[in-house]
Amino acid sequence: MKRYGMVIGLRAEKLEEYKRLHAAVWPDVLPMIQECHIRNYSIYLRQLDDGRHYLFSYFEYVGTDFAADMARMAADPTTQKWWAVCKPCQQPLEGRNADEWWAGMEEVFHCD
Repeated sequence: MKRYGMVIGLRAEKLEEYKRLHAAVWPDVLPMIQECHIRNYSIYLRQLDDGRHYLFSYFEYVGTDFAADMARMAADPTTQKWWAVCKPCQQPLEGRNADEWWAGMEEVFHCD
């Protein structure tokens, strides 16, 4: 199992829409997350001192080929439609890697 933390900005004018979407995630989205070996998935929201809102996601990957599972999820038509309504709410970080939408984070501490 590998833990992942990621961060992305959230457009202030889309804050309530994003919360509403995630309060009632489309039922067909959730099985794909599970089928792609993602467990214990959470998204947190915080307004930082710069006045901007940020989302922090945490999940555990229990599969053996993360790239293949993420490609499978990205190819799923329902997931594509879900992302199409969520992405306009998000504001990717300028310093993220070229292949990222959500910026990956380095784990510097963990305690079970």
